[in-house]
Amino acid sequence: MLKYAGILVLCLTLGGCSNLVSNLTSQMADDLAASIMNSNDVDTVREAVPAYLLLVDSFLRSSPDSVSLLLAASNLNGSFSVLVDDPERVSLLADKSLAYALQAACASKSPLCDARSQRFKVLEASLAKLDKKDLPVAYGLAVAWVGWIQANSSDWAAIGELGKAKAVMARVLELDEAYESGAAHLYMGGMETLLPASMGGRPEEGRAHFERAIEINEAYLMTKVIFAEQYARLMFDQALHDRLLQAVLAADPEADGMTLTNKIAQARASELLAGSNDYF
Repeated sequence: MLKYAGILVLCLTLGGCSNLVSNLTSQMADDLAASIMNSNDVDTVREAVPAYLLLVDSFLRSSPDSVSLLLAASNLNGSFSVLVDDPERVSLLADKSLAYALQAACASKSPLCDARSQRFKVLEASLAKLDKKDLPVAYGLAVAWVGWIQANSSDWAAIGELGKAKAVMARVLELDEAYESGAAHLYMGGMETLLPASMGGRPEEGRAHFERAIEINEAYLMTKVIFAEQYARLMFDQALHDRLLQAVLAADPEADGMTLTNKIAQARASELLAGSNDYF
């Protein structure tokens, strides 16, 4: 922290350094997120992340309009919810993640600032105004929104927002399908396979998204796990289910920015594979 201390003393002496401090804290938040996602020790991360979340909240007290910091905070809260078993706590983290993402949209003066309250036709018009420079905010909002819906899946009002979240994620794909290593395809695959075709789901479109996500980034093992759990189980395809999960377990989980998620994916793959014969 010595290099930061020296800069802060200079700022206090000269004044007018709020943007510099904001950039530093944003970088620190990004570094924290990167360190977490590169960890191979799930238990340590589970114990340590709450302190990091408080730290990022403290950064935001002095830089409440920093778009990059707000997106980092949204990402940290959403990512940590994967490691939490208490549904109430998951819901709180999802609420914070979505709130930060919406705040980032407003701070960036994005047409998505009030996306949740916009009528669908208005939202479509807002999405049409976006270009590639808007990808961080659009993607961050879409991810947080999907996470919030999942955390509140027992609430039909929350489920009613799925169409809007899907529209934002679809626009991310239109702008750059490879953004964030093709993760938007994974989210679209998950949304399309929530329901069977008889109830309005589009499982074959979901499968195409999963397969494209794997083509773009095969190192991200969670794609195959969700592909197996949502599509293969929905379609009662045990051969595909087991093949995907066996591939996850055989893979090296160490990958830049994906190690933690890959370790979680392998643990989930083991559980699903153990129950395969009972399910099918």
